[in-house]
Amino acid sequence: MNPAQFFEKIQALPPAKQAEVFDFIEFLTSRSTALRDEETAEDDWTNADFSKLAMSQAMRGMEDEPALYTLDDLKERW
Repeated sequence: MNPAQFFEKIQALPPAKQAEVFDFIEFLTSRSTALRDEETAEDDWTNADFSKLAMSQAMRGMEDEPALYTLDDLKERW
């Protein structure tokens, strides 16, 4: 059924039935949007995941660097 035939069928319905069709279309649209949002949310990173990755990227290669200071360099210890 092409869109023109679909619209013809809807226009042939009484106004109350047309309203039901439009309500059903709204229901399907909202349901589809909600499902799409859930799928997107599953793909999103949590703050914890992002923080872990950001910290690992920031620290990358630092374990190979020599220590600039030792405990002997501290003037005050807590």
